[in-house]
Amino acid sequence: MLWAAAGVAVLGFLITLEIAARHYGLPGPITSQVQEVVFRPKSGPLLYASMALMMVVLTRRERFIAAGAAIGIDVVFFLVRWAVGDRATDGHPFGNGALWVILGCAVIAVTRRTGRERVLLLKGVGLALLLVAGRKTGDTWLLITSRTRPTVLDQYVATADHALGDPSWLAGRIVRAVGPIGAHVLDFVYIQLAVAAVVVTLYQLRHVAVERRFPRHHLVRTFLAIGLVGPAIYMIFPVVGPVFAYGPGAFGTGGLHWAVADLWPDTPPVNTPHPMSFDQLTPRNCMPSLHTAWATAIFLHSRKGPRILRCAGTFWLIATLSATLGFGYHYGADLIAGVVFTLTIEAALRAHDRGWERSGIQLVAHGATVFVALLVSYRYLPTEMAGHPWVFGPLLLLAMLSVVYGYARTTRLWEPKAAPVPRPEAQPEPV
Repeated sequence: MLWAAAGVAVLGFLITLEIAARHYGLPGPITSQVQEVVFRPKSGPLLYASMALMMVVLTRRERFIAAGAAIGIDVVFFLVRWAVGDRATDGHPFGNGALWVILGCAVIAVTRRTGRERVLLLKGVGLALLLVAGRKTGDTWLLITSRTRPTVLDQYVATADHALGDPSWLAGRIVRAVGPIGAHVLDFVYIQLAVAAVVVTLYQLRHVAVERRFPRHHLVRTFLAIGLVGPAIYMIFPVVGPVFAYGPGAFGTGGLHWAVADLWPDTPPVNTPHPMSFDQLTPRNCMPSLHTAWATAIFLHSRKGPRILRCAGTFWLIATLSATLGFGYHYGADLIAGVVFTLTIEAALRAHDRGWERSGIQLVAHGATVFVALLVSYRYLPTEMAGHPWVFGPLLLLAMLSVVYGYARTTRLWEPKAAPVPRPEAQPEPV
């Protein structure tokens, strides 16, 4: 019943978002996903990663058949496109096969499975489709933010960022000095964040096929919660990022005619902050940095894995932070808000699983209070923050570290304690 209610709620949300997108003349998440059944998918790796997520409920033989079917369908699509002279460059030339297999497993679950096996397969399909729908929903949200928020608050965040030493400007110069190889690595990490999340999730769900049940908490839950709540903050605090507000823009949006001046990454701005108009194409997706939030979630959930997974989670977090700053997509203040945002979401999910004990309520309340205080200070105290960087800079970092410490200390107490092994009693020696 809980999964059915969640499915109905997600479907209702997607339909609402579809209607809102159509109101602004944009394709909604449902339309975009249906198109990928036939047309080139926007992200082929994401579709295959989603299929891999679904296959945790399949047997080894079924996984082999599913993977072979997906690759075969993609080969057919490639040959048909080549035969008809399709030379389109947008999207990926593969991924349709993975989507067809996911939908095919849904049909099999309804028509060929019964009881717990049907429910388990539908859960796997639902998990895969939720990951894909989360990407489509995020894209639609970003388009809506650009149409509904004509003014942005970049000057406020850029001024507050003086308290942190203008890290985006510094990172931008470092990335430029490193050269194209380092930039390509950071760009790959930044774009393929969802694939990294699937790798960690596959480790967490590695026993599902044997135990025939999902664990109570895993990374996908946190990922989807971040993607659901985060865009609402975008609507409250619209920010486009340094490379757009103080530079030439990226991805075909922005431009120097919209920017305050051509300053990034050479000259940190000095101005009296006020709302500024911006184009209707650039997403207002900076506050908080959801890439930082998702990378932090990957880092947290990789801590219980083997060493190679822990190292990969650490690398992905560091590289994502470097990319968000070095490419001018975010300010340092966005990253601090993103870390606090993630820890609060993760704490809320885990506290809900434990029945909202006192320690969980206190942890979530503390994280939410710090997050709100950050947004309020960025909006109403940026000039004071820039004027006293040696006071407000450490305060911002201490506020974030207080949430980090509170999360680490509380969740450590939540971990089950290993029962001591009873020592055998000494037996009397035989006479």
